[in-house]
This record gives sequence, structure tokens and C-alpha cells, in this order.
Amino acid sequence: MHDRFTTLSGLRAHYVEWGAPDSPAIVMLHGLRSYAETFGPLAARLADRYRVLALDARGRGDSAWDPEAAYYTPSYVADLEEFADHLALDRFVLLGHSMGGATAYVYAARHPERVIGAVVEDIGPGSSLSGAGAERVKREVAQTPAEFASLDAARAYWRGIRPGISADALESRIRHTLRPGTCGRRLWKFDLAGIAKARLDADPARQVDLWPSVEALRCPTLVVRGGASDFLPPATAAEMAVRNPLVRVVEIPGAGHYVHDDAPDAFHHELEQFLTTLEAAP
Repeated sequence: MHDRFTTLSGLRAHYVEWGAPDSPAIVMLHGLRSYAETFGPLAARLADRYRVLALDARGRGDSAWDPEAAYYTPSYVADLEEFADHLALDRFVLLGHSMGGATAYVYAARHPERVIGAVVEDIGPGSSLSGAGAERVKREVAQTPAEFASLDAARAYWRGIRPGISADALESRIRHTLRPGTCGRRLWKFDLAGIAKARLDADPARQVDLWPSVEALRCPTLVVRGGASDFLPPATAAEMAVRNPLVRVVEIPGAGHYVHDDAPDAFHHELEQFLTTLEAAP
């Protein structure tokens, strides 16, 4: 694993790289309150065959905060476009979770010449706009504390909103989303105020309808839904496959919204099968 830095849209951007630089590339995009290293265990299982690149979105991880607080899908897509150009990624697989999945839909539809396959984890059209999952995320974002008195308090917070989180996933989240404050307190590494403001923005002009992108996809696309998730309704997932025959939906029983954390073996299995299919394609 190697930490790298570049500049995207004028902002310092951090990404993590696994595998040999001449191996086929997979670009991974994390979710709203996440970070590049969330994909570390998955990337480690792929690194013998693939070059895995996981990007910290602006305002998260070790990437710079955006002074304009432009934490919206068009900004993330623009960053990805510049990232792919900077690394000269002509053909690659694109994987995105939640917010990163929205970016993946739009980018893959816009750049069919570059994306040979897309994997989207637990998000579809409308997921971020309405429904139980969208309301839960808005509520959690609005109620997120600005800091914690201790690491134990931070662990209790994450267990409260993700009761099924594994010990490994919890410690990863603690390590990569918090920074030391004064008197033993812990502060967020991500731009909580700016991200919350953007996520709670009700301006319809700021919202992206993902249906046109889903319908425009020209690459094989695997949508992985958590069987216990409230974010991607089964009916929406099924409709995606109806509207675009290149979309295949799989559901992993018992997993919540963070499928790669909740069911890492099952998620890896589905991803490996998808990658093998891509390799066998003419």
C-alpha cells in the first residue's frame, strides 16, 4: 500500500494505491462519511492481480477541504475526470459505494470509452432524495457531534448508528476519520459543516437525477445491494435492471448499507466473479 498525493480542481487530493502499476486498474470511490482506506481489506485481496486506486474525496481523509464547500456530484465527477487524466487511466473498472456510486454512474455514462465495468454498492436513482434511508442519513448528518471527549465516545457513536459494525471496520473508521484535539478530545478529519450543509441542501437544482446515467450505461454494471439496507429499495434495483440490460443486481443477505464492511467475503466473491466475467469478454 502506498499513499499518494496529487492536485484535483485546485485542491490537494490524497489517494491510496495497491498492486503493481502495470496491472489492470480498479478505481474505488467511498461514501459520504467515509475515506479511501475503507477499501483496504478488499484492495489487499485484489492487489496480486490489479492496481487498486482509492481516492479520498474532497473534504475527507487526507484530501483538502473545499473552501467553496462544493460537495456535490458534479464536483466529484470533475475530480474523477482529472484524476483519470492525471494517472493516464485509459481503461479501468470503477467501483463506488453510496456517494461514490452516484459519481460512478455519472462518470461511467459520460466516459464509456474508459470504463470497462462498473460496480456500485447500495445506491440507485432516488436513494439520496427520499425514502427511509435518505431520511436516516439526513438525520444522522444533522445530529453528528462536532467532537468526542474520547476514543471510547467515538466508538460508542459509531456503534449507535451502525450496531452491526465489525471490530475491524470500527477501528479502521476511528483511525481514518478522527484527529487529535485538546485534552484528549477527538475531532473529525472531514469537513463536517460543509458536507452537512451540502447533504441537507434542499435546492432541487443541486440534486442529480441518476436515471439518465443508469439508462446511458454502456458497460457491464454490477449493483450490490445490502439485504438489510434501507437505502436502495429492492424495487428501484429491479427497475434499474429492467431499464438497462447491462445492469445486474445481486443482494447480499444480512448486509446493511456498508456491504463491503458488513459482508466482506460475500462482497469480494461477487466482485471477483464480475471481474472474471469482464476478463473473459471479447
